[in-house]
Amino acid sequence: MSNNVFYSVMQQLKDVSNRSFGVIDSEGCVISSTDASLLGERWPEVVQKVGTNDQQTVAVAQKTFRVILSSVNVFEYAVFCTGDDDQAALLCNMAYIALNNAKSHYEEKHDRGTFVKNIIMDNILPGDIYIRAKELHFATDAPRAVFLVRQVGRSDVATVDLLSGLFPDKMQDFVISINETDIAIIKQLTAGAAGEDLEKIATEVEEILKNELFLKPIIGIGTVATHLRELADAYKEAQTAIDVGKVFDTEKSIINYENLGIGRLIYQLPTTLCDIFLTEVFKKSSIDALDQETLFTINKFFENNLNVSETSRKLFVHRNTLVYRLEKIKKLTGLDLRLFDHAIVFKVALMVRKYMSSRETR
Repeated sequence: MSNNVFYSVMQQLKDVSNRSFGVIDSEGCVISSTDASLLGERWPEVVQKVGTNDQQTVAVAQKTFRVILSSVNVFEYAVFCTGDDDQAALLCNMAYIALNNAKSHYEEKHDRGTFVKNIIMDNILPGDIYIRAKELHFATDAPRAVFLVRQVGRSDVATVDLLSGLFPDKMQDFVISINETDIAIIKQLTAGAAGEDLEKIATEVEEILKNELFLKPIIGIGTVATHLRELADAYKEAQTAIDVGKVFDTEKSIINYENLGIGRLIYQLPTTLCDIFLTEVFKKSSIDALDQETLFTINKFFENNLNVSETSRKLFVHRNTLVYRLEKIKKLTGLDLRLFDHAIVFKVALMVRKYMSSRETR
């Protein structure tokens, strides 16, 4: 916190009381005072006597002190007033109230969490990111991952506190409430962190929410941001991962943007183009003409990498039965799924159809 903030408040108190005021840090060093001769002096014995009791004043060496605690209730500063009489105690309490309020206002304005939230929400200009990062002594080029945790079904107000406990390093990691259901986690990574490391972190988040709060979260993971200015893009990617996952990976609760594959491209297509594509692919008859058993067979065929023998074994049918079904599909659609190029077209068509269905239910 800037000493100028302390000094301006204390100078006003001195003008109306004719007493000297000052502030010491956690090591007992006078960091600000209306009496310039006291600056730099060290009073470690005061820190020991004052302790962490912020409810009352303590008189030491003809001065009255009151501690100002940090957000985690440890000695951060102590304000003092010259004199050890009742008036000094009253003035010291007044100084405490004024400085504590000024400190809270300053920290809110310059808070790292607020800074990070402004970045991911695109509420800060790119040029201002460098300036604010320097003011907050914030590393700009450290690798960071963005996780978007979306609470499905119901949400719990305790989620933020629980996740904050999972990421206790408040100087490097941030748990930010976005709205009633969404929470963003910005985690600083070690150099060389890979996709599996991110999914491991996401799994820990999922498990603690399931076990402690009985929540069912969906977690989107953006690509690793190597610079502060990339956090906004990583956050948008985490959002996209959840949105695309709801369409193409409904069984997954953790979706990595890097693993979205062709689904990410389809999700960005206009519906008119999708309609044209489905019409051109299925010239003989609509894809809707395929019954559920046929679609199930097709999906199993894709899952087993177009291997007829393996698919027939998994379906518990004779190989010739599966070949007959594939021939039937070829007659209906004109696509032979045993051919790689035809299989790709059909797979994309199924995904496009799924995407179109999701748009209709919105």
